[in-house]
Amino acid sequence: MGSSQITIHNKAFRPYLSAAQLDEAVTELAARLSAEYADRQPLFVVVLTGGFMFASDLLKKYTGECEIVFIRVTSYEGTESSGLVQEILGLREEVQGRDLIIVEDIVDTGTTMHHLLPTLLTKGPASVEIAALFFKPASLRHELTVRYVAREIPNDFVVGYGLDYDGLGRNLPDVYVAV
Repeated sequence: MGSSQITIHNKAFRPYLSAAQLDEAVTELAARLSAEYADRQPLFVVVLTGGFMFASDLLKKYTGECEIVFIRVTSYEGTESSGLVQEILGLREEVQGRDLIIVEDIVDTGTTMHHLLPTLLTKGPASVEIAALFFKPASLRHELTVRYVAREIPNDFVVGYGLDYDGLGRNLPDVYVAV
């Protein structure tokens, strides 16, 4: 990871977490999930677009049997949550009686999960848990339990490793924080 700042849409970001640090956190989380779901076959529900890099690395390290599906929701405009969740690509798979693990890039305000969880629960899953790359407890606006967290971070705006700023920065292997 370079020590220099980057600029995205005229906003400066400084290095925050390296690809190696991210890999270590994801490896630890995958090991925990593999152990706790060893006797089950969970359905990983990956929230696009931000969750794609995290999910790819997490699920390559997950050692048990599982299925993977993708949904797409959005609640961000620029660097702030809009407070409104739009479902763009919904869940089509049968989830009744299944163990679901929602794979999310970041849980900050909790607005996306606050919208998504009741919808999923009406479909009768055996269990629903959240696995997040990042969790910002200081930003949380909704009561929410995030059982699987790779890394807790402060209430800072971050980009890279799937996270974007108005569409840019997702492809960065490291994570940067707004200056």
